[in-house]
Amino acid sequence: MDQPFRAFRVHQDESGFRSGVEQLDITALPDADVTIKVHYSSVNYKDGLASIPEGKIVKTYPFIPGIDLAGEVTASRDARFQPGDQVLCTGYGLGVTHEGGFAEVARVPGDWLVALPEGLTPREAMAIGTAGFTAALSVRRLLDNGLTPGQGPVLVLGATGGVGSMAVAILSRLGFAVTAVTGKPEAREKLEAFGAAEVLSREEAASGAKGVLGKERWAAIVDPVGGVMTADLLKSVRYGGSVALSGLTGGGGIETSVYPFILRGVNLLGIDSVLCPEPLRHQLWQILSDEWKPEKVLTAGITEYSLEQLPEALNTVLAGKAVGRQVISLN
Repeated sequence: MDQPFRAFRVHQDESGFRSGVEQLDITALPDADVTIKVHYSSVNYKDGLASIPEGKIVKTYPFIPGIDLAGEVTASRDARFQPGDQVLCTGYGLGVTHEGGFAEVARVPGDWLVALPEGLTPREAMAIGTAGFTAALSVRRLLDNGLTPGQGPVLVLGATGGVGSMAVAILSRLGFAVTAVTGKPEAREKLEAFGAAEVLSREEAASGAKGVLGKERWAAIVDPVGGVMTADLLKSVRYGGSVALSGLTGGGGIETSVYPFILRGVNLLGIDSVLCPEPLRHQLWQILSDEWKPEKVLTAGITEYSLEQLPEALNTVLAGKAVGRQVISLN
């Protein structure tokens, strides 16, 4: 892999901020144990932030964003991986402090890699990607806290986004009645195709949330949004229910009271996919390739872009206009 390769890089210097596809060689990448020919990456909200100067994600420039990747090992100093192995990588420092997946070649530590499960292609793995892994981790935490289909509907916020759409598909596959929340009324049919039993606007989902407590409506909530919606919806979680919180597209602050927690025993579960422990990470990827495989999104919810089209995909995600998952083909 000493030949030149294409990569999407961002720069911030005396000439200002700029980004685009460049021709690089291997010396532009960090020295790490495993070299990978990248086949696919995906576009996440954090990638969008990394592509703009005010995003506060990238600390050093020039830099290759992309917080996940799937591809083939071409060289390895790690005995666990051999040339020809199919692998995927999400989380850790990839695309944040370590050159990321928006490149035809990547070098990463072996500890960050997961062998591609037999039930997934590289394209499917990145259609799931960081967002789908975060959704699976959210569902797992809810199940570990006692959630069962008989307890009532599960609300999914930001349901057209990556985490939300994957959560809708996974939960519906597991037999839950899923209520999807979106600010895009035109996406109703798509969300129903993903597995939603009901689709609500943000206003409809938060109705009745005035005062310290509202009507008990939701057995659980998958929340990749945060902010005001989280504070409002905590008031309508049923007794003993849980909110799996993984994002901040709606804001980084929550103004709430203690009442949902001390009067209804509501659990607020923090979801971090970046440093998820390795055993659980491997276990969840195996489940995502089999009994939790989000077939409905993989069938009807993928938009594919080339590396040159990446700016369009990034702008779509930042503008909140994305529906389903966006994958970047580097083949």
